[in-house]
Amino acid sequence: MRQIGEAAVRQASKFNVFALPIGGGALGSSRMPGESGDYTADFRALLRWRPTLVVTLSTATELDDVEASLGADLRHAPPAWVHLPIADKGIPDASATRDWVGLEVRVLGRLAAGERILFHCKTSGGRSGMAMLRIMIAAGEAPDTALARLRAIRPTAIETPAQLAWATR
Repeated sequence: MRQIGEAAVRQASKFNVFALPIGGGALGSSRMPGESGDYTADFRALLRWRPTLVVTLSTATELDDVEASLGADLRHAPPAWVHLPIADKGIPDASATRDWVGLEVRVLGRLAAGERILFHCKTSGGRSGMAMLRIMIAAGEAPDTALARLRAIRPTAIETPAQLAWATR
């Protein structure tokens, strides 16, 4: 097994936003604040990226697992917050898909206004990538081009065939 130096471990635990310009704004994805073990530092890093909307795709159980109070904390911070829980490696169920329709319109409007939108799930891969890809396509990008651009910044984006199918419908 390869040894990893302390600096590499510290670097790996930093909260990162993987971002792409879309229209006049930007879409970003990140892991769940608190997943690093330091919710406060992650929350501050999230705010430093200056999103106007944060969309949580993690389930309530996943939020509880890291003792994240994200929804409550964002009620007192500048970004708006939407919780659209989707199971790990899953796709939105019928109810969440209905909610997605209004959210998609809202996100596209905010992007057109030059705003930053952050999607997060547990690790910023499957669910966040699925949501970002769907928005990119809705904004007018060709599916293959959008997927290549997304995976250039986040190779783990879209983890299952079902997620790819949902994102590209």
